[in-house]
Amino acid sequence: MGIFRIKGGVEMNGIITPQGAKNEALEVISAVLLTADEVEMSNVPDIQDVNILIEMLIDLGVKVKKTAPNTYIFKADDVDVDYLHTPMGKEKAKRLRGSIMILGPLLARFGRGYIPKPGGDKIGRRRVDTHFDGFIALGAKFRYEEETKFYSIEARNLKGTYMLLDEASVTGTANIIMAAVLAEGTTTIYNAACEPYIQQLCRMLNAMGAKIRGVGSNLLTIEGVEKLHGCKHRILADMLDVGSWMGLAAMTRSDITIKNVGWDDLGQIPRVFERMGIQIIRQGDDMRIPQQDIYEPKGFIDGSILTISDSPWPGFTPDLLSIILVLATQARGSVLIHQKMFESRLFFTDRLIDMGAKIILCDPHRATVIGLGQYHSLRGCTMSSPDIRAGNALLIAALSARGESVIQNIEQIDRGYERIEERLRSIGAIIEREN
Repeated sequence: MGIFRIKGGVEMNGIITPQGAKNEALEVISAVLLTADEVEMSNVPDIQDVNILIEMLIDLGVKVKKTAPNTYIFKADDVDVDYLHTPMGKEKAKRLRGSIMILGPLLARFGRGYIPKPGGDKIGRRRVDTHFDGFIALGAKFRYEEETKFYSIEARNLKGTYMLLDEASVTGTANIIMAAVLAEGTTTIYNAACEPYIQQLCRMLNAMGAKIRGVGSNLLTIEGVEKLHGCKHRILADMLDVGSWMGLAAMTRSDITIKNVGWDDLGQIPRVFERMGIQIIRQGDDMRIPQQDIYEPKGFIDGSILTISDSPWPGFTPDLLSIILVLATQARGSVLIHQKMFESRLFFTDRLIDMGAKIILCDPHRATVIGLGQYHSLRGCTMSSPDIRAGNALLIAALSARGESVIQNIEQIDRGYERIEERLRSIGAIIEREN
């Protein structure tokens, strides 16, 4: 187990390039299983979750060659699907919630797929029904072994159909898309997720020979093809990484420029930060957050308190609400945070209260943050990272706090953020990793 030791209250300055998008990487790397040809992928983030998925593909028989930093060539011409039945296969898959993304490609190309109940962050109930409902609609047979918590999905021939998803699940949509591209006939998916990473997956599959229409909307039409070929694909900048650097700059009163943010794929993120009172300067495809002593949330026209909530794309992503909550602790004014999707994601506020934050946890989904500006700065303390996003938010809080902080269980942060302490030190942060 490792820890971060942080000296807070240090102003930073410099240029940061965001990493490749974790959530896109888990989808598009799984998609290499759909073809026996080579797929070249660049801007792959070097983070724990993505590396575990790559290890799983290697164990399945996929040939993986790293040709440059963050660049790989995958060739899935000799895949052993039954490896997933082995104790080692089951154990590795349990470590990664994203492991469920390999089911759609395996089902489409090999007619079967197996996975144990996936792990991941403990942020509340995260059901996977949408994935399997979609597979069943395409003609697959589903089995769940309750004692071993093992999922099996099999089909001789998948056939296209119309389906209305019960929720706009991002991973569910991605999995169904990957299964449908090789199905016989036409598949129509309504209430599909339409995040930029889903759009990227569709563009990659179309480059491989798939026929997907409606990309960017919540109504996708997929005409099945017999086989797919290889392609080259570049992963987008991670919008969550971009949002984290934005929050860090504001919290620490630093001047930070974020390179190549991909403005067109940020959705509501800049707007929400601007409502928090954060100044944002657009410089081509770069973003500068200038040094700012005070930021004041902008209430609504009727004078009510600013409420920031999550919703499916193009709404504000739930993965950045923890950053916004931390940001609100140092704002001049109050903010209501409404986390609609996950009932355990706001429980990390206990750590912030220990640091001196004024937060009222109304219920599992809502927290009112009373910001007193820089007149009441946070103080350093010892805390533990509960999950990827909350862990990164606590890291930002520690970097802004007076005194020294220690963050334990930093492996959670490593799951989603690449070389985080090195990148922080490059702009002036005082942070050390210790075992």
